[in-house]
Amino acid sequence: MDLPFYGARNFIFTSHLLLLVGLCLALPENSTLRSSSPAGSGQINSNSVLVALLDSHYTELAELVEKALLLHTLEEAVGKHNITIFAPRNEALERDLDPEFKRFLLEPGNLKSLQNLLMSHIIPTRIGSEKWPAHTEPTQHSTLSGHCLNLTRRSSGERTVDLAKVIHLDSVTRPDGVIHGIERLLVPQSVQDDFNRRRNLRSITAVKPEGAPEVDPRTNRLKKLAPPTEPGSPPALPIFYALAPGPSLAPAPAPGPGGPHHHFNGMAQVKDFIATLLQYGGYNEFADIMVNLTSLATEMGRLVSEGYVLTVLAPNDEAMAKIGTEELGEVGAVEQMMYYHLIPEYQTEESMYNAVRRFGKVRYETLRVPHKVEALEADGSVKFGAGDVAAYLFDPDIYTDGRISVQGIDGVLFPAEELKEEVKPAVKVATAAKVTARSRRGKLLEVACQVLGAFGQDSRFTTCH
Repeated sequence: MDLPFYGARNFIFTSHLLLLVGLCLALPENSTLRSSSPAGSGQINSNSVLVALLDSHYTELAELVEKALLLHTLEEAVGKHNITIFAPRNEALERDLDPEFKRFLLEPGNLKSLQNLLMSHIIPTRIGSEKWPAHTEPTQHSTLSGHCLNLTRRSSGERTVDLAKVIHLDSVTRPDGVIHGIERLLVPQSVQDDFNRRRNLRSITAVKPEGAPEVDPRTNRLKKLAPPTEPGSPPALPIFYALAPGPSLAPAPAPGPGGPHHHFNGMAQVKDFIATLLQYGGYNEFADIMVNLTSLATEMGRLVSEGYVLTVLAPNDEAMAKIGTEELGEVGAVEQMMYYHLIPEYQTEESMYNAVRRFGKVRYETLRVPHKVEALEADGSVKFGAGDVAAYLFDPDIYTDGRISVQGIDGVLFPAEELKEEVKPAVKVATAAKVTARSRRGKLLEVACQVLGAFGQDSRFTTCH
């Protein structure tokens, strides 16, 4: 039963196709020009004046037409009329146009003004050079926006459109329209009034909108100085930020445990700074020792909970990879080395740099009593120690929360007294190229596991397995 159905359908389609071909052959010659219009097919022929505008050297005008979403409107106009486009030259839209007025036209909220401006350059009538009025007969034509244009011809033969001079007659001619090049943009009075109204509103605005003050999360200070205010006005930042350490020479006192919670959560703060080191990258060896080898993290958390403050000088992975086994072979050497990098003060990069700039050399107490670490100004930074074991402040203010400050350095520090007593140099600087440290289980951890294995204590640590 399907065969007769398909045969009937093919017969109907063939008959319709033959009828359509007969109608096309019977059309007059000028009707073929209209067959490409949007009114008949909904599409624009490649020979249309709109396609010619997009492909012409009036690129600035074509770009504005696309931004104004006028292509569909112009397709309908071409389907109904034979149009005339007055196209300003590119220099008139690119360099000669007021930048503020151009910015106004391109704002999304002013799309209607841009559309009115562009449609004021299009007349729904074909006016070629041969149909231009004589100099004694100026004519007026209505545009697609409703604005009227005055077309005149002077005695010298020069043609004008309102105040714009025509510089290229019949620049583009197509069956459905023509394009004339003009020297300047035609601005209707309605668009000019919109622009003047917007400019006046901006000029009479009493308070310019400004964002809230930006605060550096590492130092709790303003990234940009606040503008001067009258006496008695509220502060730019809450009073809490006044308790944060400033750039003074002496360390700023941290808030005491007399707050609403009556205690500090030191262990949480220690975990936070260790996690910050791991996320920052390049300090995995130091963080590995803090977590897996000693009870130093617990002691630091207890000190912070009791109200103390600490500054941690953290060597990066490259510096830790240069330490030999001779310096850390004895029992407790790793712990002593770590204690020497802890300063019982709250210091930031700014406070330490200001101190060494003023006093030349500063000696900070460490948790490895009675040894101190020296700091001095060098090459615009802070230098710790002296000689071959000197280290520079490499990554400032990695972590600062008002209680714990972590400063990244590019070397491992040892007390000067120990360096004088030893016959061999304390640090052997590797002569090879840059050594890349592994993310976990570093060289120091392997040495510590060997030492603990000698005493049968390595089984207590999972990382030594």
